[in-house]
Amino acid sequence: MERRPLGKSDLETAPLVFGGNVFGWTINEATSFQLLDAFVDAGFNMVDTADVYSRWVPGNVGGESETILGRWLKRGTGNREKVLIATKVGMDMGGEDKGLSMPYIVRAVERSLQRLQTDHIDLYQSHQDDLETPLGETLAAYESLLKAGKVRAIGASNYTAARLKESLEVSAENDLPAYVCLQPHYNLCERPAFEPELQPLCLEAGLGVIPYFSLASGFLTGKYRTEADLAKHARGERVRKYLNPRGLRILAELDRLAAQYNSTPARVALAWLIAQPAVTAPIVSATNLDQFKDLVEATILTLDPFDVEALNQASA
Repeated sequence: MERRPLGKSDLETAPLVFGGNVFGWTINEATSFQLLDAFVDAGFNMVDTADVYSRWVPGNVGGESETILGRWLKRGTGNREKVLIATKVGMDMGGEDKGLSMPYIVRAVERSLQRLQTDHIDLYQSHQDDLETPLGETLAAYESLLKAGKVRAIGASNYTAARLKESLEVSAENDLPAYVCLQPHYNLCERPAFEPELQPLCLEAGLGVIPYFSLASGFLTGKYRTEADLAKHARGERVRKYLNPRGLRILAELDRLAAQYNSTPARVALAWLIAQPAVTAPIVSATNLDQFKDLVEATILTLDPFDVEALNQASA
């Protein structure tokens, strides 16, 4: 059955995407269901996951996040119709299960559909570039899935500007489907890899942009300010690279603006990201309802252009 292609306008229907990397990792199934219910009740409609989530947890094999999301979809009447499901393929799942070859994509999508308990994926994304597989082969694989109605749109994640541009050219020259969005690592602490080349390319090509690690693995919430803070949290080592003069300068500016707007550093950091010209919707994760409410508040916080520039300068 053919379905209407997913476009950038679909991605713009809500300013936040819920990151499902926490399902089966830092939160259990019951808490995942609670947060998904709250997400939908708040008017949001897109959840991002991946087949590899959360293979890095001892005892996990990958697919845990998709499985929990699939159970939630079946748990509530009409849940599937309330959300857009984005998942990804390409990361190492063990053995020969990795990359973006046509045979592997065809196998992997069936496994994701089974775990998600759905007959279609709204946005299927290349999780990382595969230099060993021709771009045309990958896009041809996606074409077959789009024609079969198993996928509504395709996106890229972790691509360089050069490879993303080449992929778009291959699509145009060979009448193959093209990526409609990019999922980059982008936040106040991680600007150089996106802004100089990827941002203008996405704007020129009209691609949606849904950044991951929008709060720099929690650093931009302000809870990591000293070496002692790193030791208190499971993700402490992930943010150690930000605990430097530049990172502390960013936190200081976030603190100042949080006080000015009667807000929090996390909300201000997300409001800055939402204000960026290429960003469609940041991907955010929460492990409890209090965190989730903080994220929701960010969508109604509009920063003055002078304050956006102040954060630009602090994070330069």
